[in-house]
Amino acid sequence: MIKFGLLRKLMQEPKHIPFANQQNPNAELDLVELKELYKRSIPDHNPFSFHIVEFYIVMIITGGNGSHTIDFTKHKCKKGSLLTIRKDQIHKFDSKQNLKGYLLLFTENFLISYLEKLEALKSLRLFNDVLANPKVNLKNNDWLEISGLIERIKNEYFNLNDDYSQGIIRSELQILLSKLYRIKSRDVDIKQSPKYLEDFIRFQDLVEQHVHNTNKVKDYAAKLGLSTKTLNNITGNIINKSAKAFIDDICMKQIKRQLINTAHSIKEIAYYTGFEETTNFYKYFKRHTELTPEQFRERYR
Repeated sequence: MIKFGLLRKLMQEPKHIPFANQQNPNAELDLVELKELYKRSIPDHNPFSFHIVEFYIVMIITGGNGSHTIDFTKHKCKKGSLLTIRKDQIHKFDSKQNLKGYLLLFTENFLISYLEKLEALKSLRLFNDVLANPKVNLKNNDWLEISGLIERIKNEYFNLNDDYSQGIIRSELQILLSKLYRIKSRDVDIKQSPKYLEDFIRFQDLVEQHVHNTNKVKDYAAKLGLSTKTLNNITGNIINKSAKAFIDDICMKQIKRQLINTAHSIKEIAYYTGFEETTNFYKYFKRHTELTPEQFRERYR
């Protein structure tokens, strides 16, 4: 594998967007109506092109029909659709601008500062697309409860906005995240046990940062101070996969991002993603997708 720091210079990544609250610059939480986002003049990036957010987003759709793309998956949305987008995730808004709703934005510091450790871990898991689908379609009582919470947050944020509002909004957000966790936990693929979760998230962060440097389980186990057996137990418990299979999943996601979001040649992408030989890159990609890189790019662009 090739040094990642050298490789980044060869490629143009999507724009990284820091958290910035236009209404209250000192706050680490913001609420934005989609119609207001569509009107904004944003000089440094295009929200309808792929960009990477450095904060968390809860996107709730109250009307219209359209889509929202997270990584290389386009999610169809309508009234009742809710998406969770995690920090450092790539996404883009629908250029047709037909959707109505709200974006609840907040930083990792906001999340961790006001929640107990277990609750913070659950919330991080809620936003983790590896552990849960980023989109849910709210129905009946779920829709009434979540939309009611959003309305209360909206009222505190835009209308009341007094000395008590930030504390009330924090409490409402905690309830909102807990309810979303309950809704997503109905998915049989989400395990309830918090055991191994913290170590798994640490492992995931390391792989996402260093997968182009190494794809060896023993290297990550050493960084975590664990044995390879323990690391495999962790991934098996949380996602029912081996550590190597999970590393391959992350590597493939990075490759797909490059194929879809850039115009770089296959050789350049192979080099960027850690393959010294393009032939090995082709074999690796086809083994995981049954497509050549060119076929994948043509199909999903």
